[in-house]
Amino acid sequence: MHMLYATDRHKFLHPKFKLNGSSHTKATLKAQAYGFIKEGEPYEESVGEFLLEWLDKKKYVTVQTSGSTGDPKPIKIAKSHMINSAKATAKHFDVYEKTTALLCLPAHYIAGKMMLVRAMVLGWRIDMAQPKSNPLDNIYRRYDFCAMTPFQLDNSLSRLHLLSKLIVGGGAISPALKQRVQGLATKIYETYGMTETVTHIAARRVNSKKNKDSLIPFKVLDKVTIEADERSCLVIKAPYVSTDPVVTNDIIRIVTYKKFIWLGRIDNVINSGGVKLHPEQIEAKLASFIDVPYFITGMPDDRLGEQLVLFVEQEQPYELDINEEDMKVFKPYEFPRKIIYTPQFQRTNTGKIQRGQTLTKYLDTI
Repeated sequence: MHMLYATDRHKFLHPKFKLNGSSHTKATLKAQAYGFIKEGEPYEESVGEFLLEWLDKKKYVTVQTSGSTGDPKPIKIAKSHMINSAKATAKHFDVYEKTTALLCLPAHYIAGKMMLVRAMVLGWRIDMAQPKSNPLDNIYRRYDFCAMTPFQLDNSLSRLHLLSKLIVGGGAISPALKQRVQGLATKIYETYGMTETVTHIAARRVNSKKNKDSLIPFKVLDKVTIEADERSCLVIKAPYVSTDPVVTNDIIRIVTYKKFIWLGRIDNVINSGGVKLHPEQIEAKLASFIDVPYFITGMPDDRLGEQLVLFVEQEQPYELDINEEDMKVFKPYEFPRKIIYTPQFQRTNTGKIQRGQTLTKYLDTI
């Protein structure tokens, strides 16, 4: 039986919590926060601001959404929901008190905030690293737990042995990256969640020897129930982190009451000549042939309504080496009718590719 915290008095700050090697009371943590704000690097300043917000008397914190599906916007999240989310993470990943953790995500967004909340609520020993593309570069000790974006994971493969468990969120792990992490000792989990669900409500192991299938189901955390609406989109009921059900635009297939397979975004679906195509599934099939960033989208077409187009982040034409045998994995209409090369995709502040904005920028140039 694990103790999440000793008494209700320690609900917001576990007595075993350590930050950068130092234990803290509420007073000393406030002093540390002010120090980060006055003298720290920009990433430390955002940590300091959040720590003060966490320790104030308000029952909620204000969090900025990432802007992956629209304009970033501030929303209020109950501190009680953040505590519940931390406890669910502890149970799912077996990361209770004295877990050593590395924070390498910006505290400006929910993922970075929740790493700090988990540490404070669960009694972790957490250290801070600059949230850059290769955060493990100057790290020389091992950690039990860490959270990264797919971009950070891609740039940290040579030093991943320093981490025992790693959760990856903020965007899907590409099929090519999944192939590169097979055989690594670190247990790597792709998470599913959003700001509105206080980070992840489901996760799946992506480098398990048992299952290397690209359609590995996500397993939901404790006290989460799922269903599909009339659009086949995921509806999440997790009262411990969200008072109301969260209706998503993610097309899913329910495997069991605890597991689902993510198929793609309904707002990315391409209707080409009456055939509905899911870009994410086609991208997975292309992964073996492209080792630079790319995505599939639809462009207006007089005859088909939309034609399937492949965008490649490359200035020079990219040679797709696909033979007749390889083509058998593609269903009719799934192979791109056009390849567009562009030197730089549009991305959010957290590194997610913005398909719509990239397409719009291209269309504005022709």
